[in-house]
Order: sequence, then structure tokens, then C-alpha cells
Amino acid sequence: MSEREAYEPGVPSWVDTLQPDVDAALAFYGGLFGWEFAGPGEMPSDPPGRYYVGRLRGRDVAGIGSRVPGAPASPSFTMYVTVHSADEAAANAQAAGGSVINEPFDAPPAGRMAVLADPAGAVFCVWEPGQRQGAQLVNEPGAWAISQLTAPDPDAAAAFYGAVFGWTTEMFGTFTMFRLPGYVGGEPQQPVSRDVVATMGPADAGVPPHWSANFWDHDVDATAAKTVELGGTVVAEPFDTPISRMAVIADPHGVAFSISNVPG
Repeated sequence: MSEREAYEPGVPSWVDTLQPDVDAALAFYGGLFGWEFAGPGEMPSDPPGRYYVGRLRGRDVAGIGSRVPGAPASPSFTMYVTVHSADEAAANAQAAGGSVINEPFDAPPAGRMAVLADPAGAVFCVWEPGQRQGAQLVNEPGAWAISQLTAPDPDAAAAFYGAVFGWTTEMFGTFTMFRLPGYVGGEPQQPVSRDVVATMGPADAGVPPHWSANFWDHDVDATAAKTVELGGTVVAEPFDTPISRMAVIADPHGVAFSISNVPG
């Protein structure tokens, strides 16, 4: 398990999902992961609509908000990357061939952010922290572990994220590891370098480019079964990989994410 107080620039620091029915989403994720929620009345700086922070052991793990008019539908949890300056990151993304979905804006006193897309259209956010740094608990059952990019052109994606965040790449089996040289994160027992900040896999035909989230779990099979009980769906039944057991599941509104067992 890992508790975090701050994140270095270039490190993913938060994930959230904007939902058409926030109450249904709160019930689903609370039942699935045991999250408790800090609601709009408890948060000092809410975006438009309702926004809740999911917590484990009293520490922030992920966000659930209402989808505001005009917001694009998301197939999964949106990733936020910490940066020195949201404005500079937005400019750098455009210069590298990406696009700005929402221009940088303040969310006082929490921080400043922008919604961006890479050249293939995968949406992500950049976060210039104020009072809020990001997830306070990661790499623990029920908490976010890492985000993965599904990309139609991995070489182009590697060039873009390298230009914007300084990420380098390394192959790990059929997947690409995004690394931030010099960063020490993750967990000592993990099977990949601790400077790995995200992963990337090729997009199957018909699958749009997107970022998705992986959450650690005690019992992947039991959680997949609970997903159905709570009104979600199992996109990919539990399966074994060389390093873990995984499943891909989706909430009642189709937001997909993966779960994997905690490395021993």
C-alpha cells in the first residue's frame, strides 16, 4: 500500500469519472470497493455540478462527478497528470499535435487544470496543484494503481507523451511501459521498474483511443461477480497473466476499468 502527499510533475496523480446518474455511481462504487464519499458540501472547491471524492481509510482515492452539459462521454476513468503549469502543458500538447478540449481554468483553492487530447483523440487532464495534490492512497485493494492508454499508433503516442511530459518507453511483453526517468513510485515488490508511470497497448479494431484505469483488488473473481450483482457488467472474465489475475468490468453506465490482484 502507498500513501501519497504530493506528486512530481509528469506523474499521473488522479482519476475520476463523470456520470449521468451520480447517485447510482456512488452506490455502485461504494458497494464494489467500499468507498466512502466526501460530498459537495464537504469539498472546498467543486466543479460545476456535483462532485464526490471516494475515500478508503479516510484518504482520497478517486472522484465521481455529474456529467455537465457539453462534456464528452468517457469510456473509462479520466487520468490527471501533475504539471508545473497547466497553461504551459496545454501549449506543449498543442505544439506536439494534440488538442485542447477545455482551456486551462482555476478550481480554487484546489488547483488549476485543463482537459486535453493526444493526436489520436485520447482525452486526459493536466493538474497544477494548489491545496489538492491528488490521490492520497494508491496501490492498495480498492485503490487506483495505474492507467493504460489504448492507442492506434503507439509510436506516435510515445512521441507525443514524451514531448509533453518527458516520458520514455520500454516494452514489457506485449505492452509498452511509460517511464519517467528518475522517478521512484509504485511498490518495491512490483515486477516493473518503479519509474513506470503508465502503460500502453494497441487499440483493437473499432475501439476508440482512450485512457483507462486499473484498480487493485483482493479477489478478482469475487469482485467480478459482485459487479454483476451491483448492476454492472463483466467485459472480460477473470484471466491470468504472468504477473497477476485480472478482469475488465464496467459500471452500470458503461464506464470500463480493470481490476487485478495485489502482487505478492
